[in-house]
Amino acid sequence: MPKYLTLEVADGIATVTLNDPDAPVNTVSPAWVDEMIAAFEQVKSDDAIKGAVITSGKPGFMAGADLKFILEHASGMTPKQAFDFSQRATTMHRLIETCGKPVAAALTGFALGGGYELALACTYRVLADDPKAVVGLPEVNVGLLPGSGGTQRLPRMIGVKKAMEVLLEGRSYAPKDALAAGMVDAVVPAADVVKTAIAWLKTEPSSIRPWDQKGFKLPESDGLLKQSTAGVITNAVAMLHAKYGQNYPAPISILTTIFEGVQTPFDTGCRIESRHFAKLITDPVSRNIIRTTFVNKGLAQRGARRPEGVPKSTVTKLGVLGAGMMGAGIAFVAAKAGIEVALLDSTLESAQKGKDYSAKILAKDVERGRTTQAAADALLARITPTVDYTALAGVQLVIEAVFEDTKIKADVTQKATAVIPGDALFASNTSTLPITSLAEAFPRPADFIGLHFFSPVDRMDLVEVIMGQKTGPAALARAFDFIAQIRKTPIVVNDSRGFYTSRVFQTFIHEGMELLQEGVSPALIENAAKQAGMPVGPLAVTDEVTLELPMKIVRQAESEDPDFRRPSSMKVMELMVEKLGRPGRKGGAGFYEYPAGGKKHLWGDLAKHFPQAATQPDVKDVQKRILYIQALETARCLEENVLTHPADGDLGSVYGWGFPTWAGGTLSLIETVGVADFVAECDRLAQQYGPRFTPTAQLRQMAAAGKGFAY
Repeated sequence: MPKYLTLEVADGIATVTLNDPDAPVNTVSPAWVDEMIAAFEQVKSDDAIKGAVITSGKPGFMAGADLKFILEHASGMTPKQAFDFSQRATTMHRLIETCGKPVAAALTGFALGGGYELALACTYRVLADDPKAVVGLPEVNVGLLPGSGGTQRLPRMIGVKKAMEVLLEGRSYAPKDALAAGMVDAVVPAADVVKTAIAWLKTEPSSIRPWDQKGFKLPESDGLLKQSTAGVITNAVAMLHAKYGQNYPAPISILTTIFEGVQTPFDTGCRIESRHFAKLITDPVSRNIIRTTFVNKGLAQRGARRPEGVPKSTVTKLGVLGAGMMGAGIAFVAAKAGIEVALLDSTLESAQKGKDYSAKILAKDVERGRTTQAAADALLARITPTVDYTALAGVQLVIEAVFEDTKIKADVTQKATAVIPGDALFASNTSTLPITSLAEAFPRPADFIGLHFFSPVDRMDLVEVIMGQKTGPAALARAFDFIAQIRKTPIVVNDSRGFYTSRVFQTFIHEGMELLQEGVSPALIENAAKQAGMPVGPLAVTDEVTLELPMKIVRQAESEDPDFRRPSSMKVMELMVEKLGRPGRKGGAGFYEYPAGGKKHLWGDLAKHFPQAATQPDVKDVQKRILYIQALETARCLEENVLTHPADGDLGSVYGWGFPTWAGGTLSLIETVGVADFVAECDRLAQQYGPRFTPTAQLRQMAAAGKGFAY
């Protein structure tokens, strides 16, 4: 008895309905492939069946492969096993399109990845005219390529250039766009999808696909690709190398598969595709991307670290103290989630300016058709700018987002405490000040927690949740519930200097300045970081946060912690700020120049103040220093129990400051390199550049035992 589908025959038409009883969406799995093969063997052999419709018993047609299955099973396969895994699904799709009967895909909702590959294997595709109904091949986003004919059918259907766009961008196509691109054959109202598919089958269409007909060739090909099309692919390879370097193999593999595959018979092209699929799925890059950006991110958003036994809570009214960039951003995302917000600042003008931040975002959204004016007006009406603390009456949560000064934070905390309900949760948005110390200004430290948002709040997905020494589990659970309301991704850390994200981010910018001080070319530093996958170089990002901020953090640490040792990069900051008057972008000059109306560029006199060494290091050595120092500091955070789980270290690094997704995050990088190799390389770096690269005791134990992190 099939589990994942049903097959019914009526009036010569077989209707195959996909319906996984154990999941909210249909996904590709080996068991499902086996059932599809059995179903279409029946369709092929039964002379009473003249055609077939594949549809879904769920709102969506079908997603791709179950990423959790890929992470747990497929990514551990040998290349031969992965090739066979791909070929099994390819065989199923070939059976559908060569069964001798026309087959229509009735796409009642989204058809993505393996779901759209199934539709491509059908003779005809009809898609529901519904905003939730989209098609696409997003595999490139998880470091893979379509593994059951997608790279071969699509170019033969819509042409090489358009197929390259679909496969390399990995985006979803709405019904009208999909129809215009030739990705589907018809778009009809949702209620008519199956009826339209059956009506098409009753016209007795041919079941033979164009590429199975003698003499078929692509318009772009005369056996070999025409020079103009080959040139497009060559140019695309150069562009992809410039964009990704050697870090992301999937885009190059997709182009190679298209280029080689469309110049061969279809089945040969599918074998080429399977070979590239096998190479990618057994590469750690796809594992890293899937584990961090999909599986672990999804688990975090569903509250994987939320304490059990605490009832769910909802925030209907929020108080935000401080209407600067952070406070204004928090107010916007809360109001967008339907929450009433009292936005409080020292002057009504400042509070109104904070609300105006939301108005500017919404004006652009209305202009671009992302929302209506009525919806924008309703959102703005939920934000009340004020200077009156009594406006906080009735809040379930207060988030303090004022200047990073302990005394100022204590003052606003005490003023708010006088008017908020006795069971309200209080959170600080601080990025560096210890939560345990800030909680001293609040009468209920068990209900005091850190919620560190990232700027700009409306675009940054991460929230770092900081547990003070007296923060209770109920406070953590309530914080998780609020973060879920505003659709952000939480990580949990314990209180310490700089917490996790600020602490490790500091190592990135300090290492950049260490390199500069050693005489490494500024251009080499910046380009090496970007080639390694960092979004910007360490000197550029230091300019953005200002050199004054890390200087202040170092001096504060020196005054409060007798064991703290200042980094030698402090000399760079003191010279730049105090002697040269170049504090960063906000001050108009830093490591970069910021000409009015022009493009920023590295300051030409850097070499004068930081003479360049005659022999420059290899770019890979610079990349190692930049990436490894961040990974090593993350390992220290885990060992010191600042981090509570390895997955949070990866999520925080990727979504907090842009550590490269190809590595999966800072701790996944260590596993990608291999713990033993990472430890050995850090020992070499420590001997050459200083004790900051010394591996932790736990890393040495893991290396000796041949173990990785406990994900």
